[in-house]
Amino acid sequence: MPLKEVLVVGFGGVGSIYSLIAKRSGLARVTAVARSNYDAVNQNGMHFKSTKYGDIPKWRPDRLCKSVESAADTPYDYVILTTKALPDIIKTPTILAPLLTSPYIDKYSQPAYVILQNGLNVEVDLYHAIKALAQGEPKIIGTSLYIGTNLLAPDVVEHNGFDRPTLGIYRHNNYTASANSPEETAILEGIASILEKGGSTVSVVPEIQRKKFSKNFWNVAFSSLATLTGYTLPSVFRPPPSDSSVKYEPYVAAKTAHLINEFTIPTLKAVMEELVTLARALGFPDSDDGLPSSTVESIINNTASLHVSPESTHVPSMLLDARKGQPIEVEVILGEVVRMAKERNVPVPRIETLYGLLLVVQNQIIRSMESVSQGEGLTGKR
Repeated sequence: MPLKEVLVVGFGGVGSIYSLIAKRSGLARVTAVARSNYDAVNQNGMHFKSTKYGDIPKWRPDRLCKSVESAADTPYDYVILTTKALPDIIKTPTILAPLLTSPYIDKYSQPAYVILQNGLNVEVDLYHAIKALAQGEPKIIGTSLYIGTNLLAPDVVEHNGFDRPTLGIYRHNNYTASANSPEETAILEGIASILEKGGSTVSVVPEIQRKKFSKNFWNVAFSSLATLTGYTLPSVFRPPPSDSSVKYEPYVAAKTAHLINEFTIPTLKAVMEELVTLARALGFPDSDDGLPSSTVESIINNTASLHVSPESTHVPSMLLDARKGQPIEVEVILGEVVRMAKERNVPVPRIETLYGLLLVVQNQIIRSMESVSQGEGLTGKR
């Protein structure tokens, strides 16, 4: 059986882990596009520090490329996109342009695209771009991914014990499909078998958008809170140290803890209840295979249980990006919710408020990036 040709675009924490997984399967030949960290990885390979896959120094994919353009010289069965979804900065068809234009489209048929990105409707721009090629229905796989990984250095990746993608065919403006066609099943099983054989825990579902919508609850509520306040989630849930020898921060100061309980936590719940209302308008049923109403309490309780711990050090990725002065995923996490709600006349005033405030954060990050870029242009730096 011939190896599947897999292209991974983006070689950060997620992209490098899934390059490793795909190659571990023995079912795929892996080409990886490393953009900002190409030089380091090309020189040293990637060093994985994974509790699941082990300590692996100097690892390399079958082929490492510096750009999508340089990788667009061969046909691919699957293209896995792992870059951050930032349509207000750069749209997916722009990132993948060499695969969507001549000479590539004249020589090769379109691959199936696996979109390993946070947020909602991250597949839409790519769908329309492929549709415009008039080469048949786009083959796009949406995903809901739970993974613990981080790029410690350009050529060093930390990974804990889990990587769990849920895969499903993206169907434009269809949120209620109940089964995969034989053709869709073949597309899904092709990539699922590679990822499973490589060690990942994979689920395949007939309708992916409700899974993505459910995952987005946490980011809409908690990533927004953390990014706007500048504090991680123990600031809402963790009591002060009871032992003077134990030191940690942040925690909820006793003096106004009652106000956090009276206003902050109910506001978080109310934000997520707006999402439940929108879910019903989208046709997601109140069931385990849809989106149960118990989702709100489950997320609050699970988040609280994690962040009361003295060991809690997790920094939401949106806050991490903001601290680094990197663009945040405000459009796909909140903006899409606001737009979907407007289309269906569903009021989401709290989410609109969070979106409006985070737009200021994003705007200032963009301003700073533009200032740096202009300065580099003046000094000749590249």
